[in-house]
Amino acid sequence: MKQNIITFVFTLLLVYATIIIGCSNNNPNIVKHNGEKDLISFKSIEGISYTEINRRQKNGLSFSEYGYQLEPQWKINFVSDDSVSIYSPGNKRFFNFPLSRGYDSVFNTARTWLKVRKMSKDSLVLEILKAQGDSVDITGAGIYMTFYADNYVKNVLRSDTAILKRVSRKDSLFIKSLAVKANTDIKKAFAARQPVAFISKSPSVKVEKWKVKGDLFNNFDTSDDYFNPTFNITINKAYTNFYYSFSVYVDDKGQMHYGEPLIAFLGESLRQNYIHESHAIMDSYLKDYLQVVPGKTLGMPHTSIVNIHVEGTAKP
Repeated sequence: MKQNIITFVFTLLLVYATIIIGCSNNNPNIVKHNGEKDLISFKSIEGISYTEINRRQKNGLSFSEYGYQLEPQWKINFVSDDSVSIYSPGNKRFFNFPLSRGYDSVFNTARTWLKVRKMSKDSLVLEILKAQGDSVDITGAGIYMTFYADNYVKNVLRSDTAILKRVSRKDSLFIKSLAVKANTDIKKAFAARQPVAFISKSPSVKVEKWKVKGDLFNNFDTSDDYFNPTFNITINKAYTNFYYSFSVYVDDKGQMHYGEPLIAFLGESLRQNYIHESHAIMDSYLKDYLQVVPGKTLGMPHTSIVNIHVEGTAKP
């Protein structure tokens, strides 16, 4: 009886191992590296400095339909199989992050899940994975980061990373099409890579743009500065004290068009009254005392949306 149980368990293990090996061999997405097909190893590229030269979607574009640019930002150096050094543009230095390796060429570092699609001493292609809670979708988010080794750029391509990072003609044509639509219909506004600028024409009016600080907690991502530009505007010597928060469409000519309140209301009458009063503030104070520079993407001015928090004080 005991011998039969042992035989049965051994058979199950053998079948399970056969299934696993078969699945692994049939998966075309697994990247081979030094003969390994499952647990990724970075031994072959340790110490090589790579710079990200583009970050694109499956369709080859680095811009989304909302104007969001997948900007290449990373500089990376694999120190070992459990440590990676990533450059911080804000702090102008490299930081070491722990690296956790998974199966099927998946790894995690800097609070990001990635999958190796290509790896050599000259280049590196990583796909960003979608993570939610404790689960990771290893099919990928369809966003690819392409890196070139600094030595390869300098000595083989005879170029520099600034040139290689330039946007493609495909991106330029795509943004041009979005700009035409947004300038025809403000409701089709999209985020400007160079956001709207408000310049005060009066010493009584102060403008302050919110600034996103890149740090370890947001992966040094400051894209919200252009994707969701927000301004504090203070008006001294106003007719009364007030405070309003609302969005504004700024067209390609620098003209402001009221968007919507940025706060919630308990009733529609309160909402309509708020819109009436804040709209009047925009049409008077903001249009009279601000010079408005429209947002641009790839040098093309177009309609975009900004958030405004405007405070008026009647104090002399």
